[in-house]
Amino acid sequence: MPFRKIALVALLICLTCSGARAEDKVFKVGATPTGIPFTFLDTKTNTIQGVMVDLIQEIAKDAGFKVEIEGMTFSTLIPSLTANKIDIISAAMYITPARKEVIDFSGPVYTYGEGLIVPKSDSKDYKEFADLKGEAVGAQKGTAYVEPLQKTDLFGDVKIYDNIPAILADVNTGRLKAGFADKPILAYNIKQGTFPDVRLVNSYVSTITGSLGIGVRKSDGELLARIDASLEKLRKDGTVAKILAKWGLD
Repeated sequence: MPFRKIALVALLICLTCSGARAEDKVFKVGATPTGIPFTFLDTKTNTIQGVMVDLIQEIAKDAGFKVEIEGMTFSTLIPSLTANKIDIISAAMYITPARKEVIDFSGPVYTYGEGLIVPKSDSKDYKEFADLKGEAVGAQKGTAYVEPLQKTDLFGDVKIYDNIPAILADVNTGRLKAGFADKPILAYNIKQGTFPDVRLVNSYVSTITGSLGIGVRKSDGELLARIDASLEKLRKDGTVAKILAKWGLD
């Protein structure tokens, strides 16, 4: 075979192999094991499941890549992304100006605000922060709620917890007067009956509203574009709505 034909065949083989590798690219996705229904550890399968897992898996299928879900605490998600330990964040993470200085986000996935929990024995209709003046309250480390709670100077103490179940547990036993966290996550946990002595305060009005987004490194603009394109497609064809409905969200 002439040299030029051999070179052409070799080039075509390389291009074919390269394309296959692109399709088989596996991105590591960081998600938390304690953010039900958005992300949580399913003890039956020992895998992370939830809204944001279903969503990133559908996005990956549409965009032509593969994902590997890794469980980690919420406060380590962004450091893990910037340190190249993971490639994508798909969890209950608000898109905030401070976070956008460090990483990039997809378009908004779901919008909600913080919820307030108190012991079930406490029947007061709390409506705002001021109603808990002087009390000790709890919030999750790394969330958008910590700084606003601390800046009010209203509370006797703002206790920081590693995860939401730990806040629920302390309110459930009466060790903590009240806790603030993602309202859908609080509602889902309470609905499961795991914390029978906790009440979600329906009269409380959320003040720290945000939208969830999928996070990537600032250097991964091409990946973000693929995620956004697929997210928009899945939103229009009803897939996003079906995923939300599956997990009891509007």
